[in-house]
Amino acid sequence: MILYFCRNLILNNMRKIVLSILLLSLLVVTLFSTSILSAHPIPAEAVAFDTGDTAWMIVATALVLIMTPGLGFFYGGMVGKKNVISTMLQSFMAMIVVTVLWVVIGFGLSFGPSIGGIIGNPLPNLFFQGVGTNTAWSLAPTVPFLLFALFQAKFAIITPALITGAFAERIRFWAYLLFMVLFIILVYAPLCHMTWHPEGLFFKMGVLDFAGGTVVHMSAGWAALAGAMFLGKRKAQKSNPARITYVLLGTGLLWFGWFGFNAGSALGANGLAVQALGTTTVAAAAAGMAWVFLDKILGHKLSAMGACIGTVVGLVAITPAAGFVSMPHAIFIGIFSSIVSNLVVSTFPKGKIDDALDVFACHGVGGMTGMLLTGVFASKAVNSAVTDQGLIFGETTLFIHQLTALIIVSVFAFSASYFLFFIVNKITPLRVSEDKEELGLDLSQHGEFL
Repeated sequence: MILYFCRNLILNNMRKIVLSILLLSLLVVTLFSTSILSAHPIPAEAVAFDTGDTAWMIVATALVLIMTPGLGFFYGGMVGKKNVISTMLQSFMAMIVVTVLWVVIGFGLSFGPSIGGIIGNPLPNLFFQGVGTNTAWSLAPTVPFLLFALFQAKFAIITPALITGAFAERIRFWAYLLFMVLFIILVYAPLCHMTWHPEGLFFKMGVLDFAGGTVVHMSAGWAALAGAMFLGKRKAQKSNPARITYVLLGTGLLWFGWFGFNAGSALGANGLAVQALGTTTVAAAAAGMAWVFLDKILGHKLSAMGACIGTVVGLVAITPAAGFVSMPHAIFIGIFSSIVSNLVVSTFPKGKIDDALDVFACHGVGGMTGMLLTGVFASKAVNSAVTDQGLIFGETTLFIHQLTALIIVSVFAFSASYFLFFIVNKITPLRVSEDKEELGLDLSQHGEFL
C-alpha cells in the first residue's frame, strides 16, 4: 500500500512537471516563432486558386470535424451511465490534443518530404512553417496548402477517437492521452504518408484508398483489438446503454460529417466529389437496411442500435472505395460489409477479448472489407485516375495490391499499437483500479456525473 501511494505521488509530480514544460515550451516557441522558425518561411508569391473548390473544402473540413463529437455521442450512448462523460470526453480531447500535435509535427511527419516512402521529414513544416495560403499541395492545386493541411488534421483527430470504444469504461484518462500522442506520431503518420503522399510506399505501389480505409479505419480497428487484449476484460462486461437517443444522434452527425470525409477527399467541388457523396449515401443506407434485416432473419428484434451500427459499418466500408466505384457497386459494398461485420460481432469471442463497443468488428473488419472490395469494383469509368481496374473487370493487379497493403497494415497497426500500450503502461498504468472502475470513470477520473 505504501509503495502504491509513493508511486502515485511520483507519477503525479512527474505529470505536473511534464505538462508544465510542454505548455512553457509551446509558449516560448510560438512567442519567438519569427526568430526560431524562420528557416522555412511561407513563400510570398500569390497563386490563383479556384474559389468554388476552396469554399467546398472549407465546408468539408468543418463537416469532418463534426464527426468527432458525433462519435462521442455514438459511443457515449452505448456505455453505462457512470461512464458517459468520460467516453465522450475522450473524443473531445482528441480534437484538442491532436489539433496542436498536428500543427507542431504531425503534418510534417505525414506529408513532409518523403524518407524512404515510409515517413515524412517534419522539419520543413514544424509549426506549419511553409504551410500557408499562397501555395498548394501537389495533389490539390486548386486550394490553399493551409486548407489541405487543416482538412487532413480532422482525419488525424478522429482516428484515435475511434479506438476508444474498445477499451471503454476501464482506461485511465492520462494514459489514454499519452497513447493517443504516440499513436499519431508512430502509427497514423507513417500510414498516412505511405498511402497518400505521392512518394509513399502504398501510393507508388498503386494501392487505392480514397478517404481512409487503411489510414483511419484499419489502423483504428487493429489498435482497438490490441488495446482490448492488453487491458483485459472489464469487471462487468454487460451494462445497459445509457442513452440510445445519443447513439441515434451520433449516427446522424457521423453520416452528415461523412459527406465531408468522403466527398471532401475529391479535394475540389467537382464531379468526383458528387460521385463520392452518392456512393457514401447509398452504401450507408444499404448497410443499415442489411443489418436490421439480418437481425430479423436471425430471430432478433429490429433495434435502433442495430440500425445505427449497420449504417456506420456501411460508411466505414465505402470510405476507401467512395471515389472509385459505381452506385450499384456501392450498394453491394454496403450490404456485404454489413453482413460480414454483423456475423463477426455475433461470433467475436467476447468472453475472452472485451472489445467493449465492437470497434474491431465494425471499423477494422469494415475497413478491410472496403479495401478488398475496392480491388473488386474500382472502375476507370468512374475515376480516370484508376490505372488497374478491379477483379470484376477481369484484372487482378489492383486486387493483389489491395490485399498486400491490407496484410502489411494489419500486421503493422496491431503490433505497433500493442507495443505502444505496453510502453505507456510502463510509464503510467493504463487501467484504473477495480474500485475506480466500479465507481465509474466519470467520477473517478473527472469528478463529474450525469
